Amino acid sequence: MVQPGGGMPDMQQILQQAQAMQEQLVTAQQELAEAEVTGTSGGGLVTATVSGGLELKSLAIDPKIVDPEDTETLSDLVVAAVRDAMHNAQQLTEEKLGPLAGGLGGGMPDLGGFGLPG
Repeated sequence: MVQPGGGMPDMQQILQQAQAMQEQLVTAQQELAEAEVTGTSGGGLVTATVSGGLELKSLAIDPKIVDPEDTETLSDLVVAAVRDAMHNAQQLTEEKLGPLAGGLGGGMPDLGGFGLPG
């Protein structure tokens, strides 16, 4: 049997938890925006740096790989380095935001670390 007024403390606790999670989410998003992650290809001949927000910040190319007769290989290495950096940034995002998403609960199904089907 539900007692009158018994639900109010629970609602207050839920609101406090939601506010705390919101603050943690904002902090994590700020940390991600400030983070820089690198990716490489060609054994380190090309290095790409992206922000946690997936913005390409810089690209370093070792002069040894620059061959005017073979720009296709250089292009492939640049693409591979940027992809690697983006992948690393996405992993950082999952590490930072994953625990917060798991705490949302409230009847939401467990999404298995965002491994959504389809």
